[in-house]
Amino acid sequence: MKKKYPVTSKDKKEWLSFTKSLRNIYDKDTYYIKQNTKINKTQRLDLHGFSLNHANKIVKEFIIKAFKTKCKKILIITGKGLRSKVGNNPYLSEKMNVLKYSVPEFIKNDEDLVNKISRISEADLKDGGEGALYVFLKQAK
Repeated sequence: MKKKYPVTSKDKKEWLSFTKSLRNIYDKDTYYIKQNTKINKTQRLDLHGFSLNHANKIVKEFIIKAFKTKCKKILIITGKGLRSKVGNNPYLSEKMNVLKYSVPEFIKNDEDLVNKISRISEADLKDGGEGALYVFLKQAK
C-alpha cells in the first residue's frame, strides 16, 4: 500500500501561483504550428464533374505543385461515383471508370508522381471518407 502524503499549505500556495501564470509558459507545439502553417495546411482538390483524362492531368499538376511548396499531405476528393452512368454499359467495368478507383491507380503508375509520394490512404470521414484520398508527400531535397 502506497503512503499518501498530505498537501501542505506551501505546496498548495505554489500550485495556485503556478496555475495562475500558465499564459507565460512557452508552448512549443503552438509555436511550431504557427511557424509552419503553409507546410502543415492540407491542400484540397475536388474532382467532382471532371472526366477521367482531365482529372488525371489536374491531379498530376496539383501533386507536383504541392511537392514543390513542401506540402506534407494533400486531400483529393474524387466522390464515390454513385451517379456515374457506367453501370448502364455492360462493356465497361464499374470500378475502373470511376475516379475513386482510377485516380489512385494513375498516381501509382506515373513515374513522376511515385517519386514524390510516400503513401496514399482513404480520407477520414470528416474529409470525405470513401470519396476522398489523402496523399502523403515526401520531402523535397
